[in-house]
Amino acid sequence: MIRAAPLRETGISRRDLVISQNRQRLKGSTLAQYTERVRGFPRANSSRRLDLYALILFGVAFGFVEAAVVFYLRKLIHFHENYSISHYKVLLNLGFITFVSPAHSLLVNHRVSDVEVTRESATIVMLACLAFVAAPTLRRRLGAFMVGFACWDLTYYLWLRVIDDWPQSLFTRDVFFLIPVTWIGPVLTPIIICAVMLAVGMRLYLSD
Repeated sequence: MIRAAPLRETGISRRDLVISQNRQRLKGSTLAQYTERVRGFPRANSSRRLDLYALILFGVAFGFVEAAVVFYLRKLIHFHENYSISHYKVLLNLGFITFVSPAHSLLVNHRVSDVEVTRESATIVMLACLAFVAAPTLRRRLGAFMVGFACWDLTYYLWLRVIDDWPQSLFTRDVFFLIPVTWIGPVLTPIIICAVMLAVGMRLYLSD
């Protein structure tokens, strides 16, 4: 029988041997974890991209819903070419967006305006809830919200152009929001902002 050489004869202390064995175990564990992550990455990445496509599809469909609602409202107020905003108080003018307080309701009456403000608020809540269930982390939820919002707003103008042949140009004046005050400006403004939001949102949503 051949016996292992004593630690003294090999010149290795018991402490060094224990440290060496722990290092080997750690390397093996780290390698196993890394291998598992690499194997799981393609599946996770593919699933995440599929979820992103679903977010984009939701935004496109929701953009049509928004365009349809605005189409109905315009028929109700006999909208022809542009919003009639002749008397208003400018609260803040940024050049590309102006925040104003109109002297009269832009819609039929204040009751209809109140309902529209509530609908806009509900829209933001819906997008926020969508983002919450679409991702597990705050970073990715923010990205999901930005993607949903951007696709919704961008395709809103696309669908409105198809349904009502409006806007006539990128510089046509539009009313963006009614909360907390009225936002007005050229159509080009939300298109640029939402394009940037879409790019940033996609990056955030696909990141770890």
